[in-house]
Amino acid sequence: MIKDSQARIIDKKSWNNYYLFSLESPRIASQAHPGQFIMIRISHHPHPLLRRPLSIHSKDEKSIDIFFQVSGLGTDLLSQKKVGDILDILGPLGKGFHGGASLNGKDVVAAGGGRGIAPLYFLAKELRSHGALVKIFYGGKSLEDIPLKEKFKRENFDLYCSTDDGSFGFKGFITEYLKTELEKFTPSRIFSCGPEEMMKKIAQFAAKKNIPAEFSLESVMGCGFGVCWGCVKRIKKNGEEGWVKICEEGPVFSSEEIVWTEEEK
Repeated sequence: MIKDSQARIIDKKSWNNYYLFSLESPRIASQAHPGQFIMIRISHHPHPLLRRPLSIHSKDEKSIDIFFQVSGLGTDLLSQKKVGDILDILGPLGKGFHGGASLNGKDVVAAGGGRGIAPLYFLAKELRSHGALVKIFYGGKSLEDIPLKEKFKRENFDLYCSTDDGSFGFKGFITEYLKTELEKFTPSRIFSCGPEEMMKKIAQFAAKKNIPAEFSLESVMGCGFGVCWGCVKRIKKNGEEGWVKICEEGPVFSSEEIVWTEEEK
């Protein structure tokens, strides 16, 4: 883990309440892997006190990108930052997605809902660099909730978009679209991030077709490195269930490890 108190915002883009920042942080960029995250100090004032966790969306040699949606006080304050502003960040944190040369020449799916698409761009580029054939499933409530679709298109990814209201692409949930497409092909692996109910349904599809799957879980985090126990989730390890810190043991887990809560079954 690296503490970079001088991470400068070098680029900023926005679409309604979605934001994409580029942060100059060579040391963190050099160690970042798909699925990992950073913790950002939002303000130098006592409130809000806690840092906010955000997935690493992409990286180059000297910088990392973060993509987020305004969903509360912390992200609202973050969205007001300007190019040239300095952020205090910790990272890269957590354990990311698995992939690599074993997926060379094989079909894989990366499915994201809304802001859950954030870590999947980094992952998709990494998988493709190893020869995987990546299909992106990107869903949102409406057209304004899938602002990164053009970015994926520019990179020539095989892109499948859905909107709940039918304003763009398939009309319906991304889970419905994915289920339809899985009747036509069977990927070697599925990766996903987004609302937990969405991921639970994808886990069910994957289990029925015996497709290995990995999911990046979201949680409120206080520290980001396992001290505060604020992000626990029931996870199955070696056949036994127990409370696990998402920030330390995750945020990425295999489908078989995740214990979905009763309310979601």
